[in-house]
Amino acid sequence: MIVPPKVTPRAFERLSEIGAASQGKVLRVAVDGGGCSGFQYDISLDEAAEDDLVLEGSGEKVVVDSVSLPFLADAVIDFSEELIGARFVIENPNATSSCGCGTSFSM
Repeated sequence: MIVPPKVTPRAFERLSEIGAASQGKVLRVAVDGGGCSGFQYDISLDEAAEDDLVLEGSGEKVVVDSVSLPFLADAVIDFSEELIGARFVIENPNATSSCGCGTSFSM
């Protein structure tokens, strides 16, 4: 059984500020092959597909496709604001290493 990822209240709050739901969009979190460490996260505003796992909170939705789900098992999807910028971030317990920017990882 795959433990689905969790989304923090801060991530849902940021989606609300962006107005994703009012635009008919969801935050899509996917994993693709590539990047400097073997896999990379693809985070975008998109439309939900029928076979997506849907995580809901504060009237907003985050979706993960069925292929990416095993790579994101028990991960935490958050939003971070730092001096270098603001972005959605993934805290992934399955990643054995990651690149400096945090968008690429290996398992």
